[in-house]
Amino acid sequence: MNVTILGAGAWGTALAIMLSDRHYVVLWGREEDAMREAEARRENAAYFPGFALPPSLKVTSDFESAVANVNTGGERLLIVASSVAGLRPLAQRLQSHRIPNIVWLCKGFEEKTQLLPHQIVHEELGAAIPHGALSGPSFAQEVARGLPCALTIASDSPELRDCVVRAIHGRSIRVYSTDDLIGVEVGGAVKNILAIATGVIDGMGLGMNARAALITRGLAEITRLGIALGGRPETFMGLAGMGDLILTCTGDLSRNRQVGLGLAQGKKLDAIVAELGHVAEGVRCAQSVRSLARAHGVDMPITNAVAAVLFDGDSPRELVESLLSRDPRIESA
Repeated sequence: MNVTILGAGAWGTALAIMLSDRHYVVLWGREEDAMREAEARRENAAYFPGFALPPSLKVTSDFESAVANVNTGGERLLIVASSVAGLRPLAQRLQSHRIPNIVWLCKGFEEKTQLLPHQIVHEELGAAIPHGALSGPSFAQEVARGLPCALTIASDSPELRDCVVRAIHGRSIRVYSTDDLIGVEVGGAVKNILAIATGVIDGMGLGMNARAALITRGLAEITRLGIALGGRPETFMGLAGMGDLILTCTGDLSRNRQVGLGLAQGKKLDAIVAELGHVAEGVRCAQSVRSLARAHGVDMPITNAVAAVLFDGDSPRELVESLLSRDPRIESA
């Protein structure tokens, strides 16, 4: 199968490494010097250092040739490994190309429009092209090392779901399928906000009991919003919901968890993001989720508390106090 991955960050590079022993893979990145060095040295030192690139993997900054790789005969798969902010510009560049399908790895809401990734793709490329989201609990470093991982491909196209399973499923990776694209995207987006909250809880030394309570109630928030936006309840108990939430809230490789830990230490948000050197999608989409929850009448106290710390000047201690001071209620509420 010919596979093109647009986006040479950590996750895009890790997936390219993993797929290269079974398929002809082209990895595209926009920075010419970094991609030329990666192709020559067989290491993406700029964005994913410490991992050797297989000899068969082609690395390029030539967008035209990268997309041409999936315009030839046979089975083809186009994967976009950008951030949510980068999805629309890439989709716009693809408008002048004939593409067989499109699958994205990003998780979040677009800041200005409050749109999910599939809505962005619909606006720029239409809904006729087979499209879907590949999501689930996955740290790039572990995938690149060949450690076990399970993912979900969400699409309303059975043919695309089957194509993704054939491309990725096997060896250390299991791929499950669903047609609940909205549910998978909402789960992947909101868990990042809750990981910030968990980082705050852990950074303040409030204990594992508090962490477990926050994750559990966080899952309830994800489910409420997801159902309001059109997702199905069972999706949030699966890999793209509970699975991704647990990983992002507890794993120290989580960028969003690191944001929360930094806030608990009294660091300013700008300084934390600068230290990370990578996108923390929970910061970007917290405002969108708070606004969507209000618009749909969905109660999301943890999300509201995180957004208040990030954007309204509240302290991490106020985050905790706002959650502890809420009135008692039945657990399903």
